[in-house]
Amino acid sequence: MTLKSATPDFIDSLRAVLPDAAFREAAPRYFEEPRGRWQGQGVIVAPGDAEGVAQVVRACAGARVPIVPYGGGTGLVGGQIAPDGPVPVILSLERMRAVRGLWPGENVVVVEAGAILQDIHEAAEAAGRLFPLSIAAKGSARIGGLLGTNAGGVNVLRYGNARDLCLGLEAVLPDGRIWHGLKRLRKDNTGYDLRNLLIGSEGTLGVITAAALKLAPRPAGEGTALMAVAGARAALDLLAMARDHMGEGISAFEIIHRQGLDFLAETLPDIRQPFAEPPEWCVLIDVGLARGLDPAAALETLFAEGFEAGLVHDGMVAQSQAQRHAFWEVREQIPEANRRIGSVSSHDISLPLSVIPEFIARGTGVIAGIGDFRVNCFGHLGDGNLHYNVFPMPGRTRADHVAERDAIKRAVHDLVHEMGGSVSAEHGIGRLKVGDLERYGDPVKLDAMRAIKAALDPVGIMNPGAVLRAGG
Repeated sequence: MTLKSATPDFIDSLRAVLPDAAFREAAPRYFEEPRGRWQGQGVIVAPGDAEGVAQVVRACAGARVPIVPYGGGTGLVGGQIAPDGPVPVILSLERMRAVRGLWPGENVVVVEAGAILQDIHEAAEAAGRLFPLSIAAKGSARIGGLLGTNAGGVNVLRYGNARDLCLGLEAVLPDGRIWHGLKRLRKDNTGYDLRNLLIGSEGTLGVITAAALKLAPRPAGEGTALMAVAGARAALDLLAMARDHMGEGISAFEIIHRQGLDFLAETLPDIRQPFAEPPEWCVLIDVGLARGLDPAAALETLFAEGFEAGLVHDGMVAQSQAQRHAFWEVREQIPEANRRIGSVSSHDISLPLSVIPEFIARGTGVIAGIGDFRVNCFGHLGDGNLHYNVFPMPGRTRADHVAERDAIKRAVHDLVHEMGGSVSAEHGIGRLKVGDLERYGDPVKLDAMRAIKAALDPVGIMNPGAVLRAGG
């Protein structure tokens, strides 16, 4: 079916059933995405509850007007904007921010989809609990979007992706019906799992309006260390050693290349660098241990054994919360430094852990075969997720390399696919990677995805052009 633009008459029909507070001015933030690849369009509507969302969806389904669900606008693959086609309704969840309930004894919190991640962290902390999903954009990212993209972040190694932290959902399906699936159950074996179908669907199968989330006990003792390692293989060996020492107490194990530290020094000089001379490779290790165990002592023992094994040649264990924060500030500001430098091509990839050193070595040769570039490879080594970003040399900008962008992306993704990895680890498909999904995705899976989309959204109003090609 042909979709139609949201006309003034259509918006007037929404005004007849929604309060004035549901309508927003067309501020630039609704039409931009962090990497500046596209400029969006649309009419912004922000209902205050699930029934309001349902009214909007029903109206759009009846008039064949597309809908783009909108959370915090922090997505990196363009799933939150519509750069072309009929003018959509941008359905923002920003007014739906309530914590509906928190059960510390159950380790469960129920929040609305517009709740900001940082606010969820603070609500959990006030109850003596931890909500472990954490990303650099935690001050603006909203839980509906994080679930819609199955976000990862720094604590996946211990606690899993967003999918693993969700027990139940409330959502509006493409026909405007509300699915009341907000159960606080660990076990609910009653047929197809609509929760996990909607998580990661990037707003193409419905609109998440609330979620029941898993909390965790706060570790009695936490510690952080930075250790300079001999390379990616040494980092993996150190990870195995750390697991032998601390088991599931390792919350995060991040790998950082010198290029990222150099970018920080160039673009954000006020951020204090931990090492006087930046190492070629280092790892940031975060642990949370049970009562009676000393995280600092455990990390110092790990350093000593790693040094003895030739894996580690320098390092430091945080001696205070302020120093822990300073270590993490370095890691969390690397994406901002990348943005200021301006990448030619950025890649969110995952690989089997054992092949990561080979991938890094081969990737260097692949990029060199295309031209003279800088590579910043960093990310969540503990779960195999690397951010492998390619930058111009000093004195040049990404605008100088537009002609090479597609070749770089293809070469990196071909290598990832060849080595059994994924070309989208935690950012999703959005609009940026629709072609990649078609190129590398299993054809049977793609056929099943298209069948599910057609069954749930036969009119095709839900985020058309994201994940699956519109009309494809």
